[in-house]
Amino acid sequence: MSDFLPVLRVLGVLLTFFSLGLLLPLGVSWVQQDGLQAIWAVAAGGSFACGAALWTGMRAHKGELQARHGILLVTLTWVLLPLVACVPLMLTLDAIGRPINFTHAYFEAVSGLTTSGSTVLTGLDALPVSINFWRTFLQWLGGMGILVLAVAILPLLGVGGSQLFKAEVAGPIKDNKLTPRVKETAKGLWGIYASLSVACVLAYWGGGMAPMDAVMHMFTTVSLGGLSSHDASFAFFASPLLEGIAVVFMLIASCNFALYFVAMRKGDWRGFWRDPELRATLIALVGGGLLVALVLWAKGTYGALDALRFGVFNAISIGSTTGYASVDYLQWPVFAPMFMLLLSGVATSAGSTGCGIKMVRVLILLQQAKREMTRLVHPRAVQPVMLGSAVVDHRVIFSVLAFMLVYGVTIITLSMVLVLSDLDPVTAFSAVIASVNCMGPGLGAVGPAAHFGVLTDFQVWVCSLAMVLGRLEMLSFIALLTPSFWRK
Repeated sequence: MSDFLPVLRVLGVLLTFFSLGLLLPLGVSWVQQDGLQAIWAVAAGGSFACGAALWTGMRAHKGELQARHGILLVTLTWVLLPLVACVPLMLTLDAIGRPINFTHAYFEAVSGLTTSGSTVLTGLDALPVSINFWRTFLQWLGGMGILVLAVAILPLLGVGGSQLFKAEVAGPIKDNKLTPRVKETAKGLWGIYASLSVACVLAYWGGGMAPMDAVMHMFTTVSLGGLSSHDASFAFFASPLLEGIAVVFMLIASCNFALYFVAMRKGDWRGFWRDPELRATLIALVGGGLLVALVLWAKGTYGALDALRFGVFNAISIGSTTGYASVDYLQWPVFAPMFMLLLSGVATSAGSTGCGIKMVRVLILLQQAKREMTRLVHPRAVQPVMLGSAVVDHRVIFSVLAFMLVYGVTIITLSMVLVLSDLDPVTAFSAVIASVNCMGPGLGAVGPAAHFGVLTDFQVWVCSLAMVLGRLEMLSFIALLTPSFWRK
């Protein structure tokens, strides 16, 4: 186990820096005078002390992180940081004056950091402003990945970050560096993320949101998180303009941030539009929204304009794994919510802030299927799998096939566990899909007009596990369970 002591040192570094994030809701609490200043001060001080103690206690264990170190650190981060993030929630009361228990507080923190957008809380409008700010700020931190930011800092502390970056970045192709140094890559990606965040908050504010609402909904739009400070979610604003602004930024955040980085670095956006994954992502989301709108109009649910407005917004919101809702779409024809739920699994790009299978994997699988069908007719044909003009390496194809197997087994297993706990099949299946895809609301008892608080504590823990697995893309977590991982 001594081989993994450098991981504890870096975990101490991450915890120390994460504790500084608690100063922001402390400032909000002080400005808004919501009475929670002491809670935020205790939480920030306690987490800083724990992180600093772990950091200094392991200061002798330095060195470059290896691949398995990165896997272990990323997993520990997504499991342990919610323990810190949930402390302020447990020290406060919900909207009707009840203490928030550990199970619900941890679920809420996991939902925030994994950008899932599911919630167990009600009466959000009556919660202290600093609590809602913290819930949404967690999604902004988790959006690009706390650890991608950390690789820009770790080299300054004597710890290499390349393996950490590979373990954290989503998608099957992780070895293509945008710059010679991973630190510069992380800085570039966060620069794009920050710029998009500023543009989004100004657009929301200019569109009529109150300043604090604009900040909190910016946090959960650019991160594709979807948590809201209102029980009615985006329906609270009842504004076609704000819904249009949200659609634009959800589409931007659904695409690979590396494309923005390269385009801005070269000053040439022509290659941006030639990327096959980006085109497929936009076609899937916009086309899916138009299809849902057509179904709503054809079935007589809305007139043409309302069908276009509600169909496009909600389909893009769910498909991009954001999870905002402007209406209770469970009242729509059953095709629409089922289609949107399935769309959330495939529509976002690798390198975006979304979760799910990722569009690049779908494209690789389609090309592989096409190749196998060609081989049935022409067994001796040489037909490499192509993604755009690039040949896909066989290792990437095998990785995608392995991921799809694990993805399917995970959803089936966790769904059956929930059914075994006496949850109805529709709610169980949709809750797991929504959690693994980090999408937010599901169907049935956890639909957009409800919340995950109706589940038992055991069912809430299953969904918490599903969110962590979805954020880690499952393979990293499962690798920890293999004997070979723990051998030197």
